[in-house]
Amino acid sequence: MDTPAEVPESRGAPHRPRRPRSARAHDAVLTATSALMREDGVAAVTIDRVAGRSGVSTATIYKHWPCKAAIMAEAFGRDTAEAVAFPDTGRPIDDLVTFATDLLTYYTSPDGALFGQLLAACATEPQAAPYFHEFFLTPRRAALEPYWERAAAAGLTRPGVDASTATDVLLGALTFRLMARHESLAPEEVRKLVEYALHGLLLPAAGAADTP
Repeated sequence: MDTPAEVPESRGAPHRPRRPRSARAHDAVLTATSALMREDGVAAVTIDRVAGRSGVSTATIYKHWPCKAAIMAEAFGRDTAEAVAFPDTGRPIDDLVTFATDLLTYYTSPDGALFGQLLAACATEPQAAPYFHEFFLTPRRAALEPYWERAAAAGLTRPGVDASTATDVLLGALTFRLMARHESLAPEEVRKLVEYALHGLLLPAAGAADTP
């Protein structure tokens, strides 16, 4: 059972920077949390179980995170960054499609499927929202930005469409399918959705121009 009595009354943004000893404890907590999520799912993770697995006291854990969903958001963000590679073929549209496809395909894997559970957990623990944004959402969106900027610089995109809008369009339909599970999430279907979304953002000849 968790021991919330040790939680500070208020919690702002994640602490930066950390001392070496603190950084080791921080990493141990994230590693333990990732393992527990994979083994038993998000709902089974508690601060006490994380403390037991990591060897870090609950008091120290609460110095870094306000609640368990905040830890899970940071841990899952780290795991996703390690699991999804950044393609760099020199063809920005191909790279954009591949990265978006690989990212959403990862969410259908046993480890990545924790995404939906994590969203639900963060919704019930509002204190986790800054952590979800900083460690999971923002890095995923930032990863797509260079691909879009390269495509725009090559004259392949519609004028006025920025990277943020493009990211919403590219990933929005896929995220909905991921959550609703009303259609196939096979890799070829995921890629098809990415390509369909993308063509609405490109100039008419862009797809042909970027084909090897």
